[in-house]
Amino acid sequence: MTGRLALTRCHSALSLQDGGRRGYQRYGLSGSGAMDPLAMATANVLVGNAVEAPVLEFGLGGGRLVVEAGRGRFACAGAPCTLRLDGAPIAGHRTVTLAEGAELVIDPPREGTFVYLAVAGGFEARPLLGSISLHLRAGIGGIDGRTFQAGDTLAFPATEHAAPDDRTVDAVPLDRDAPIRIMLGPQADSFTKAGIDTLLGSTFTVSHRADRMGYQLDGPAIAHGAGGYNIVSDATVAGSIQVPGNGRPIVLMADRQTTGGYPKIATVISADLRRLAQRRPGDPIRFEAVTLAAAREAALERRRAVADLPGRLRPLAGIDVERLFGANLAGQAVDALRESP
Repeated sequence: MTGRLALTRCHSALSLQDGGRRGYQRYGLSGSGAMDPLAMATANVLVGNAVEAPVLEFGLGGGRLVVEAGRGRFACAGAPCTLRLDGAPIAGHRTVTLAEGAELVIDPPREGTFVYLAVAGGFEARPLLGSISLHLRAGIGGIDGRTFQAGDTLAFPATEHAAPDDRTVDAVPLDRDAPIRIMLGPQADSFTKAGIDTLLGSTFTVSHRADRMGYQLDGPAIAHGAGGYNIVSDATVAGSIQVPGNGRPIVLMADRQTTGGYPKIATVISADLRRLAQRRPGDPIRFEAVTLAAAREAALERRRAVADLPGRLRPLAGIDVERLFGANLAGQAVDALRESP
């Protein structure tokens, strides 16, 4: 039986995402996928899915959903926000069974940016190039290559059976005070020593020019070297920090371009991309340079965090719901689903 979920109110940043499209960067198409892979994995594990199964990704604005047909087992994880089931507040980081006619409201996050909703069995959509993830600039994935609009519906595998006991998992602290770890390069030699010192010694803020393609940062300008700010275009990766002529760094994210002609002063390590993604306009950011060995160990640690998720689940009964309701649902673990470099 197929269930149907209707979106009656949604923000323009609401999209369908999964683990992303792999193998197409050589053709100019970046991987896309969830901006916060650990939050996506957590929501999926709560309902018994594979960690990269399709989810709804809410960015900043929240939304309202109604089950038009069938019943399903849902879970929400990510940035801390208020959830309401038929008007009554419920905790995040838990499972809940929604029957036909049920309304779930996800309010805008109190802090952080991205919230993920998973359903047992995964949302149903036709993959394109191996993924259902929306890549907005490429116009592929999601619903006809676009974000969701009020009135859109999504299919999911409904169940007529009684759901197992509700489960929950502890949230991981967001760790907002810790710096974002980076590795200098690959074009660090295109900058003056003063420019490097500015990157490592200053506090930047996320500007309002931030989206799934890249986060532009406000703060002191970073000085280029004698060669200027143009290079022969070469490959970029998620986390590349480009510095254009105005000296304002841009951190490339999930929907980035695959090549670029601005020098890249540094690269955010994969383990901290999730922490960066959960920053919102106006949030402060500091950077700390680390070694390749440290970056590799951080990636392995986050990979273990995902692998350990099933063992951390526990029955919801007896849980302090008020504590969970106010918990910080976003943490510092990131991108543990990817192989370390």
